[in-house]
Amino acid sequence: MLEENLLNLAVIDLASASAHLERRLQEIPPEPGVYFMRDATDRILYIGKSKKLRSRVRSYFREASNHTPRIAMMVRQVADIEFIVTDSEAEALALEANLIKQHQPYFNVLLKDDKKYPYIVITWSEDYPRIFLTRNRRLGKGKDKYYGPYTDAHLLRNVLYTIKRTFPLRQRPQPLFKDRPCLNYDLGRCPGVCQSLIAPTEYRQTVEKVAMIFQGRTGELIETLTAQMGKAAEELDFEQAGLIRDRLNNLTALNADQKVSLSDDTISRDAIALAADAKTACVQLFQIRAGKLVGRLGFTAQVQSLTADLQTPEPSPADLGAILQSVLEAHYQAADSVEIPTEILVQHPLPEGEILASYLSDRKGRKVTLVNPQRQLKAELIEMVEKNAIHELARLQRQTERNANALEDLAEILGLPKLPRRIEGFDISHIQGSNAVASQVVFIDGLPAKQHYRHYKIQNPEITIGHSDDYASHAEIARRRFRKYAGGVNTQDPDFPNVVLIDGGKGQLSAVMNVLEDLNLTDKMSIISLAKQQEEIFVPGESLPLPTEADQPGVQLLRRVRDESHRFAITFHRQQRSQKQTRSYLDDIPGLGSHRQKQLLAHFHSIDYIRAASIEDLAKAPGIGTHIAGEIYRYFHPE
Repeated sequence: MLEENLLNLAVIDLASASAHLERRLQEIPPEPGVYFMRDATDRILYIGKSKKLRSRVRSYFREASNHTPRIAMMVRQVADIEFIVTDSEAEALALEANLIKQHQPYFNVLLKDDKKYPYIVITWSEDYPRIFLTRNRRLGKGKDKYYGPYTDAHLLRNVLYTIKRTFPLRQRPQPLFKDRPCLNYDLGRCPGVCQSLIAPTEYRQTVEKVAMIFQGRTGELIETLTAQMGKAAEELDFEQAGLIRDRLNNLTALNADQKVSLSDDTISRDAIALAADAKTACVQLFQIRAGKLVGRLGFTAQVQSLTADLQTPEPSPADLGAILQSVLEAHYQAADSVEIPTEILVQHPLPEGEILASYLSDRKGRKVTLVNPQRQLKAELIEMVEKNAIHELARLQRQTERNANALEDLAEILGLPKLPRRIEGFDISHIQGSNAVASQVVFIDGLPAKQHYRHYKIQNPEITIGHSDDYASHAEIARRRFRKYAGGVNTQDPDFPNVVLIDGGKGQLSAVMNVLEDLNLTDKMSIISLAKQQEEIFVPGESLPLPTEADQPGVQLLRRVRDESHRFAITFHRQQRSQKQTRSYLDDIPGLGSHRQKQLLAHFHSIDYIRAASIEDLAKAPGIGTHIAGEIYRYFHPE
């Protein structure tokens, strides 16, 4: 169940909760229903369901409860609890799904955000939807639709490439030209979206056909296009019939995937299986339509976040069934009704399979069955899915072992009492003092956590073109990053680093140490620097680098952090330099301030378009009147 997904680590005592919260907890009945967690600003933090609301909600606040840092953070913010009682668990499941879609609470996250698995997103929130690949599930708006995550990124890119050459779709996020379509329109690959040469309703009909491919309905789409081709031929519209024929040929080639041999290949079915150790569960879901494997989705989750009470070193079959139930609930809650198959093959019996089957049947409008096959072809299919999950788990275990070895070696190098969980790396980037910026990258458990990356613009007025000062820049960023902890710090705070890595030598390290000494933080974390030339590690108070080898796992981990901070800083520096070069053309135009510059660039997208525009076209831009338009035109056309 979804509310079981978020049980894990931190200690919250019921006695420490507010009196109001205690009263609310006592008022919750022991009946099925849905509960809301709200913060002090009345924002919904989390929505969950349970067959016994009272025991489920109170479990968050028991002294013996163990939560992940994420859920501990949520519980600390809870100021009020609301609930809706339902007649049955099935009603609670359906209500929970609707409420999550409506409110999209921040903490309603089922599975680990695994960046290696890509999604396909269709931006239905736009008049002319785009279709592209992303690895950030929460990137878009509420109306946007995600499909995935897919385990084979290379195959997914090939599919997307074929689709964009089969159907006339929007090819670019921004127009290439202001007043005319690009070459894609002449080639028939784009219907002229940038110039509105096609109505949004007509274009969305094309996108709806493409969406059928990611819904596993390619066979249905082929049947529809075949009928349209026949109709076009009957009406002697041979050009249109030829276009549809070419699309059919591409779709047929696209649909020539692995044939899954089952006795009844007319039934749409999904097959789900997992492999798990005491910490991690790798789940694979195969989508089979008309006997063909049309999609292979992968999920990774922490075992204890998906089971209520794991008492044994390895999860039991009941625990594994609970994990599968949680994954299926979250997956189908986010799916359209047409994507729900009529048969779902599961590796282990689900603890509440009947409730889930009833819920899915109501959504689909026809019976959906859950089957735990034990023999013959369907059992062999589950074995194949499980085999893929085992390979994925083995890969993750190898990666985890490598990270653990690197963290253990780093702890030994630095003399740390325990493994460093959070490592932060800082770097400075500029060209002779111009456009000076800094980067902050974060590695958690040895892996990049890009959601925590930050960049800074150096604010020191003494750092200008021709005068750079890396020492002062590092000192400024250290103060801006850690000044909020000056009044005291909880070292258990998940946002507080165990190790701070400065890109540079003893000078940069000393500059940062002076700041942290003022903030009284030097004994709260390990501060080190890594010099580029010899890959030497310097620590405060030591004139010589630590005795290490370049190929040590711990040193290699520090190098990955340093290189990532360097890459992130350079990328941001280039963006700032490019923006400044663009603005420099406009700064000399009388009457054109920074706000109007932004409006002008947002309207024309580049200096070249502004230079080529007439006075009439310039005057159409927001905030640009006829007088300013004349000044702009005369600036670019002095004759």
